Amino acid sequence: MPPVPDVVTAAFPAPGSLVSSGPAAVPAADPGPGRGAETSPAELDRALFELGEAALGFARMPPREKASLLRSLLPGLLAAARPQVEASCAAAGLDPGAAASGEAWLTGPCATLSQVRLLAEALEDIAARGRPQLGRGAVRARADGRIEVDVFPAGLKDAALHGPLRARALMQPGATRAGVREEQARFYQQRDPEGGVALVLGAGDAASLPLRDALHELFVDGRVVALAMSPGSAPLGALLERALAPLVSRGLLRFVYGGAEAAAYLAAHPAVSEVHVNGAAAAHDALVWGPPGPLQTLRRASGERLLDKPVSSVLGGIRPVLVTPWLYGEDELWFQVRLLASRIVSSASLGDPAAHVLVLPRGFVQRPLLLRMLHRALAAVPPRRAAHPEAEARHAALTAGRPPLERERLDGSADAPLPSGVVRIGEPAPGALPWTLIAGLSASDADEPLFSTEPPCGVLSIVEIGSSDPVEFLEAATRLCNDRLQGTLGASIIAHPISEEDPAVGAALDRALIELRYGVIAVNQAPAAAHAIVVPPWGGHPSATLADIQSGLGFVHNTAMLGQVEKTVLRAPLTTFPRPPSFVDHRRSHVVGERLAACCAADRRWGHVARVVAAALRG
Repeated sequence: MPPVPDVVTAAFPAPGSLVSSGPAAVPAADPGPGRGAETSPAELDRALFELGEAALGFARMPPREKASLLRSLLPGLLAAARPQVEASCAAAGLDPGAAASGEAWLTGPCATLSQVRLLAEALEDIAARGRPQLGRGAVRARADGRIEVDVFPAGLKDAALHGPLRARALMQPGATRAGVREEQARFYQQRDPEGGVALVLGAGDAASLPLRDALHELFVDGRVVALAMSPGSAPLGALLERALAPLVSRGLLRFVYGGAEAAAYLAAHPAVSEVHVNGAAAAHDALVWGPPGPLQTLRRASGERLLDKPVSSVLGGIRPVLVTPWLYGEDELWFQVRLLASRIVSSASLGDPAAHVLVLPRGFVQRPLLLRMLHRALAAVPPRRAAHPEAEARHAALTAGRPPLERERLDGSADAPLPSGVVRIGEPAPGALPWTLIAGLSASDADEPLFSTEPPCGVLSIVEIGSSDPVEFLEAATRLCNDRLQGTLGASIIAHPISEEDPAVGAALDRALIELRYGVIAVNQAPAAAHAIVVPPWGGHPSATLADIQSGLGFVHNTAMLGQVEKTVLRAPLTTFPRPPSFVDHRRSHVVGERLAACCAADRRWGHVARVVAAALRG
């Protein structure tokens, strides 16, 4: 397999480099002085000095003043929304006026505007009541004594905009109801906080992801931020600086640019009190333990860190989809297949709601129907330009040595094992890759690269495990995910609600939700829905360590500012109406996205909510 590039290098492009997104790569925009060009050591020192000068004052700024500061960001972020979407679509080869651009709206400006508004509301609650408000009865004990907190929806507007989606945070073992309240908004419970300077290292092509992590550092953790822009997002640096002028002008946020040397210099700088990495696990390890090789292995074994300061992270990883055996209606299965196909499509271009491994029960009678539907859904979408700079090489490495497989062979009897091979779907244009199904993986193969290598290129692998008994399947699938698959960020489970009426199946599903080591688990929904609505905690499972980082340490978003979180659990019905705007076949997704951005910027007034719903209904 080709080595994963060091995120330290990736986070700081060389001057004049291209944004890698296939043959038609977008040239980096002329950033102007100090924006996008390599930042000199003297300028880095000055940026950190200015941040350090502002850190204490910001840490002790009253919550209501911080809320006003956040609300002052909304007009600039809304004005920057369309240019940001256009830039994202240009990099992905998408028409910014077409429905497909809705993905860029929903995963970019809409989520950022929602986060800003929600953080402002939380800070206003802190000013009035000492902590962000939770709904009546939101904190409760499960039958096993574990504590969980309902975090979404918070009211009728949430339900109108997001349908019957529900989210709760499961607290770590030992947490108590009283402790949930005590641990909430811990930074704001300090009498005289010192604050500090956080370095946020962004990776990937989505500027919104490190930006939202930076907002979390600022307004949840109370630190001012140096934000390092990645190659894919560097052209948006000047645009975002203008949009965030109220933070930049007060010395609370600085954008920095450069190469690997600048990243190492910033991370080790004594003015930086904490480092947050948004990217790949290999990148995190290179930063903390040094370059890959024997010396890194020795350092990890001995705990001798190169970067000896607090490090948090949100990293990648394999995201499985578990299909609990049951007899699904064709409309139910078609809805879930379209959700899965939409995640595969997005992973090729915009990359956020990815699905990597489809875990099916052995002997699942509807396997042929499900795979026919999946082929049909993917065949309806022209292959997209692969945005990830290593997509073509990664695709070639992951498919090498695997025989081609005719689609018809996926339709064979469910009693026989799924044949091994590669199914390519669609005729890709230059710079694009076909949608790819890789079937017949062995669950016992500890060396299977698809269990450890994240494929940013529209690839879904398929493995069969357990049996058609739901209890046996869920137990076997949980072991597979925990013991074989790399990463702990997100997993999803398709489960028929009627199946949960069976006490044994309901108990097995509940055990899976508890035992699966993922930071976000979604039932009949994509884990990325938690990322889009911003409220729930988002991050890897806390079982990770610095030496075995998996998908990272710590949670971001988390606008209720909860402590002691183990995971977020999302719940949704098997089907919803209208079709979600995140679906690749939604005809007005871009209109929904643009109206939702305006709605969030306007504090979600009912008139704006109605406009969003009207566009969604016409999808």
